Amino acid sequence: MINLSSFIAFHAKRTPDRIALKYRGADVSYAKFDRRIRLAGGWLASRGIGPGDVVAVLMKNSTAFLELVFAASHIGAVFLPINFRLSSDEVAYIVGNSGAKLLIADEELASTAAGSAPVTLLDEAAQMSVTHLAADVAPAPMHVRQPRDLMRLMYTSGTTDRPKGVMLTYENIYWKSADQTLVLGLNADTKLLVVGPLYHVGALDLPGIAVLWHGGLLSIHRNFEPEHALAAIEAEQLNAAWFAPVMTTAILTCPSRDRYDVSSLQWAIGGGEKTPEVRIRAFSEFFKNARYIDAYGLTESCGGDTFMEAGREIEKIGSTGRAIAHVEIEIRDDAGNRLAPGENGEICLRGPKITHGYWKDPAKTASAFFGDWFRTGDVGYLDKDGFLYLTDRKKDMIISGGENIASSEVERVIYELPQVREVAVIGMPDERWGEMPVAIVVLAEGAALAMPDLTEHCRGKLGGFKVPRQLIIRDSLPRNPSGKVLKRVLRAELEATT
Repeated sequence: MINLSSFIAFHAKRTPDRIALKYRGADVSYAKFDRRIRLAGGWLASRGIGPGDVVAVLMKNSTAFLELVFAASHIGAVFLPINFRLSSDEVAYIVGNSGAKLLIADEELASTAAGSAPVTLLDEAAQMSVTHLAADVAPAPMHVRQPRDLMRLMYTSGTTDRPKGVMLTYENIYWKSADQTLVLGLNADTKLLVVGPLYHVGALDLPGIAVLWHGGLLSIHRNFEPEHALAAIEAEQLNAAWFAPVMTTAILTCPSRDRYDVSSLQWAIGGGEKTPEVRIRAFSEFFKNARYIDAYGLTESCGGDTFMEAGREIEKIGSTGRAIAHVEIEIRDDAGNRLAPGENGEICLRGPKITHGYWKDPAKTASAFFGDWFRTGDVGYLDKDGFLYLTDRKKDMIISGGENIASSEVERVIYELPQVREVAVIGMPDERWGEMPVAIVVLAEGAALAMPDLTEHCRGKLGGFKVPRQLIIRDSLPRNPSGKVLKRVLRAELEATT
């Protein structure tokens, strides 16, 4: 049996008192988690959910979220987590497109819980455990699943288009868990800080599910608060984490960070975008016992396709590491031809953890593959040793006067300025050059930056055509759940004001 609930039941028999989940001061043992999964499965069945049915959730992080992930699998249903930051129209589209038979939402998200499916709202008690709704329900028996059965639908956050339903099978989930075990050395002593949203692969899969596979612990935070994260690392002796880029920045700039003992942390996975060198070095200076593991992945691959290897961080700084054991990477041109090491092109992936396609969309599925190679839409190159370097999203390449400008290259230079906390560089229409680079900057606290200073700094490090022609100061940058800056949103906002 390959249901997710099968390995929880295994640990419940062998180490029933071992803690699986921590949430809001409450510990959930593996034995208790196992019982809750069976009861939650019974509750879903009582709501008319059966094998193959889609169950959608619009929830913030909680123990109830994890109970539903495993309960849906237990009864053979398909789990669909939805980004709770979406509008009601976007939620309604996903619910309708997926054909979900039930939408479960936190009470505080009731205003956006829209769509064709009936809605069940969870109050604070039910967020602690779904079993508060299952008082008169019998535990559900396990429904056997097969490797190619659909386990989860995850809708991409739509950096370039309407969200697409990524189909993830049990095969995908199990292979990614096996490979993450090899790369990260996961075991029963792994204690993972979960501060990213569980509706996203970063929190749920990188490496959340794999930690539970081994009988480890997840410390779940409903929302990300830098000081709360630091306090949990100290109090619970957490040794692992996944941080979106904006989270890493917030922790490293937290005014009270030095009050906390974070010596237990052994590693933290970064991701979402190319990590600036200054951020990697700042992380190592603060978390003295921890490795910052730059990584690359996407929803379509359950996350974590490459990881930086221990001891190679400085030698290969700027790289996201090499492919894991069961993922192959090739760089290809627009015609699908394989490119040599050092040549920029589209990053393509192949392996058993990669999706087979998009829900109810054969056209987008077909266009996403060169044969059996998945086209990521990201641009990069492999060096002679097989280390991957990200250059850009294909949509984020700026073409000015016939010259290609990788926005990440300009961002890397701007990040060197101490006044800059965050930056995004985009191309905006220009009558003479076609496009011109524009820098949108979030300043460090108390800092100031003027256009002449930015120009002077960039001219010393970049070709003249790459220097931003405009500087815009903002309080924040729009990001998707994995931390990638939504440059299409920035373009739309700027075009609306010009």
